[in-house]
Amino acid sequence: MSLSEALALKIRRSALQMIHAGRSSHIGSVLSEADILAVLYSDILQVDPAAPDAPDRDRFVLSKGHAGAGVYATLAHSGFFSPNQLMQHYQNGSIFSGHVSHKGVPGVDLSTGSLGHGLSVATGFAMAAKKMQRPFYVWCLLSDGEMDEGSNWEALMSAAHFGLNNLCAVIDYNKLQSLTSTTETMNLEPLKDKLIAFGWAVKEVDGHDHDALRAALDVRVAGSEKPTIIIAHTTKGKGVSYMENQVHWHYAPPNDDELAIALRDLEEKS
Repeated sequence: MSLSEALALKIRRSALQMIHAGRSSHIGSVLSEADILAVLYSDILQVDPAAPDAPDRDRFVLSKGHAGAGVYATLAHSGFFSPNQLMQHYQNGSIFSGHVSHKGVPGVDLSTGSLGHGLSVATGFAMAAKKMQRPFYVWCLLSDGEMDEGSNWEALMSAAHFGLNNLCAVIDYNKLQSLTSTTETMNLEPLKDKLIAFGWAVKEVDGHDHDALRAALDVRVAGSEKPTIIIAHTTKGKGVSYMENQVHWHYAPPNDDELAIALRDLEEKS
């Protein structure tokens, strides 16, 4: 098992326990993004847990802020703070709010949760790096459902216009949103053709294949003259048999018995 695969397993286990304990939501969304986060923090982002505010650190924006439990778990298991703190998630007075928050949490660059805002801010971060001639890159993880928001398409147009090749966006394309499929809610296809038309370098990968993700996410090495966007085809609820491709787990937390089954599923697949 690679370092990123081991981290992804820790993210999934911790998120299940956090969401169960806090009776919060969005475990399906966390499970679909876990492999993307694991590869970013194991192999791609130039960040230092000992200096989380270093001026030239790479920036990461979770635009799909409702899946914040995944980022908290990633940071904890990457050394930014103790994993023992994770069980405070969604508790009264906790810094680990349901939607990801930067306040008091080392390693979080932006509080998000109002969908459609993250890519605009990430574009601003990347533009600032260019103007200040700083070396950092910016990665932004979006949900497929939030691509319904017009603000994302304004950001896509702006980033291409200003040649922000230090920006990489990733769409967690698990094809379920809120109450039903993305196709029934607001069909995104032909998504790749649209993104190409907006002036981005577009890649499509299996969002659970760590080797494919590693190659696609390493835009610093790729040297494209355009901003890069990755369509990561994922499975909502990935890794837990009864959660996979079930929109119910966009909102519901697992009960005691369901948690035990979920943890056993992950153990069997590790």
